[in-house]
Amino acid sequence: MSGPQTPEPALRIQGDAPTGARDEDAADGIQHSHRMLSFSDALLSIIATVMILPVTHTEISPEQFDKSIQKLLATRIAVYLMTFLIVTVAWAAHTRLFQVVGKTDDTLALLNLACMMTITFLPFTFSLMVTFPEVPLGIFLFCMCVITIGAVQALIVVYAFHFPHLLNPQIESSAHRALYRQHILGIVLRGPALCFVAAGFSLFFYPLSYLLMAMVIFLPYVSKVSSWCKGRLVGPQEPPAHSVEFFTFDLHEPLSKERVEAFSDGVYAIVATLLILDICEDNVPDPRDVKEKFHGSLVAALSVYGPHFLAYFGSFATVGLLWFAHHSLFLHIRKATQSMGLLNTLSLAFVGGLPLAYQQTSAFARQPHDELESVRVSCAIIFLASIFQFAIWTTALLHEGETLQPSARFGGREHAFMFAKLALYPCASLLAFASTCFLSRFSTAIFHLMQIAVPFAFLLLRLLVRLGLALLCAMRGLTQPATQAEEDAHAPLLPAAC
Repeated sequence: MSGPQTPEPALRIQGDAPTGARDEDAADGIQHSHRMLSFSDALLSIIATVMILPVTHTEISPEQFDKSIQKLLATRIAVYLMTFLIVTVAWAAHTRLFQVVGKTDDTLALLNLACMMTITFLPFTFSLMVTFPEVPLGIFLFCMCVITIGAVQALIVVYAFHFPHLLNPQIESSAHRALYRQHILGIVLRGPALCFVAAGFSLFFYPLSYLLMAMVIFLPYVSKVSSWCKGRLVGPQEPPAHSVEFFTFDLHEPLSKERVEAFSDGVYAIVATLLILDICEDNVPDPRDVKEKFHGSLVAALSVYGPHFLAYFGSFATVGLLWFAHHSLFLHIRKATQSMGLLNTLSLAFVGGLPLAYQQTSAFARQPHDELESVRVSCAIIFLASIFQFAIWTTALLHEGETLQPSARFGGREHAFMFAKLALYPCASLLAFASTCFLSRFSTAIFHLMQIAVPFAFLLLRLLVRLGLALLCAMRGLTQPATQAEEDAHAPLLPAAC
């Protein structure tokens, strides 16, 4: 990164202990938590993403595609989004929890593994929910999984506070450890408590269960709004001296930027993998068909799947470039706040829906009369995935002094370039969607043109920025200092400065 770095708080780099200290910890059975957290982030991102599979693999024949089937698909997508967000709530709680727990031992590692095992069961319960939407068993099992996850996390808190040497040094040396433990347990158990009530309602009035489960997602933000309203009514109150500021849900509170990036990268990588799995599963010709229908010509048999391969390459390019925009954005972010984390989660939820967009666009050959609706669904998914990325950027600009590197702030040399880069996909997908309203006969061509044009637009944008900078340098007669040239050599994704 070309901008200056600010050191992470001690809370986030507590594992960077001297080699001698790490050796002593290992001898005492205390382990470094980085590998366990990486495993947990990878597993959580996989679980959150694979829950799109029951939606994408909904078998619908052309004659069945009526309003009732559209309603079924819309319901499944809504349930997917809700469960994706609930999994990310569990991930956020896990992130907060291991900001408090600085070190692990075998018992904590096994408790974390039990938590992860319960989380891996969530896709099965989600499949039951979308396959049998009127049967309460799926909702009940999903709620029981969330309750179990919360109970295991509460055990982790109790165990870590029982052995204070496992805690973050700030808490370990504090005289208010009991108050910290009570505060953290209260936050950890909020979501499971709501799911316990939802599980009860699922037995006789399941629609209310969905509402209570949705409250799990937005409870921190409802709590923040209620605190704001209370402050307006009774006046601001001084926080207690023992408040655990890094385990609250303040919208401006920093998240672990490294774990946000790791979780996001996991989602993007898994979505890209799901695309090629669909290609391998559905587009390998049957040997008997090749022999009988195509006279042994594998090339002729594969040519039938041309639209599928075109949809795959277009979808992969979309996933890759959305990741590229996300990567460039977080290169310039110094600190990720809670509100930025929510926007990132919403963006990832729609990125997780891109396999559905692939399934829709690869079905053009089978269902030509439904291609207009498929194109619009795909454009909407891409637009929402990209507009929430843009919203992260906008939110960061509201507190740019704390959240952004100097080069990306208003007036910085990277500001206009980042604005244009993040605006490309929202503008392109919105333009493609609007074009289908006037040129519905050419909806497929418009969509494929968008998928082909946007990668070239990224390259063109980069060239235009370089050309503009070179022109500006020539006009002002500036020369680039050698030190700046050395810094830019380490940031190849960023345009060269004057």
